[in-house]
Amino acid sequence: MPEPENSEALPDGSEVLEVVVPALMDAMRIDRALATITGMSRSEICRVIESGAVMVDGTVVSKVSTPLFEGTRLEAVLPPLDDGTVTPDASVLIRVLYEDEDVVVVDKLAEQVVHPGAGNKGATLVAGLLARYPDIADLAERGFSEANRPGIVHRLDKGTSGLLMVARTPRAMESLSEQLADRSATRRYVGVVEGLLESDRGVVDAPISRSASLPTKMAVRSDGREARTGYEVLTRLAKPQRSVVGLSLETGRTHQIRVHMAAIGNPIVNDGRYGKKTERSLDALRLALHAGRLEFNHPGDGRRIQVVSPWPSDLKALGGAEEAQVFLDRKV
Repeated sequence: MPEPENSEALPDGSEVLEVVVPALMDAMRIDRALATITGMSRSEICRVIESGAVMVDGTVVSKVSTPLFEGTRLEAVLPPLDDGTVTPDASVLIRVLYEDEDVVVVDKLAEQVVHPGAGNKGATLVAGLLARYPDIADLAERGFSEANRPGIVHRLDKGTSGLLMVARTPRAMESLSEQLADRSATRRYVGVVEGLLESDRGVVDAPISRSASLPTKMAVRSDGREARTGYEVLTRLAKPQRSVVGLSLETGRTHQIRVHMAAIGNPIVNDGRYGKKTERSLDALRLALHAGRLEFNHPGDGRRIQVVSPWPSDLKALGGAEEAQVFLDRKV
């Protein structure tokens, strides 16, 4: 059974499944394919399809018998999964850049999924963390975090690489969550976007909520939650015309950077959901986006922790690698 390419949580707890249809599912009915991928019953899948929550290449599908074709993009909004426990998996690669008794900072691979989700129950980053740091299971047992994502303080989309904080103790869980809320913890990204931004610096200040017309997407909406993204042009590329930008989050909404950059006409390169897939040198759902610098106050002694993840090798080929690394290395 093929594993889904992506699984991301939306604000209401539902999960967005995103799959590039493999050859073995070519011409397969969409209800059968989704049931195979997710493990849900055909009747459950039929209800999801009939509700308008399934899309193929950006178009809502309403017929359960619709055939799929290799290479098309299948997306579905699935109901929240039960918060079951996660089985530790020592085979999952965990790249640790910082660790102590309270906090672990991992460097997530772009292809890794952080926690179990729609049709994606095994080989997650959480499963690997539990194998290496079994103490984080206690956080879920004591109610400090959800059962299927113990210690996870914030998320990164599959397709985005970079730094992720993981709490090991209750005081770390509370402290890191508070620091993200009051913005004393800072996260810095580098992205490659389509087009040439006119302004060297700017802030996108636009509220974000679930799209009213496309169920798998977030969108800028007047009734959404406050969202602010700062950007700084690091270099402009000529062929094709793109900009390498440093990005900082003042809030942390679902898909915030992707939505905001698309809203100003400069979507993240290779983002098929908010722009279009245009970069053949990258894996199908790899976003040209990297969470490369993280700073926070240690939950125990208050010292400032600074962690940097180098600009990834697969993104260097796009251009602007030197400028990207200088931005990530630069202290606030």
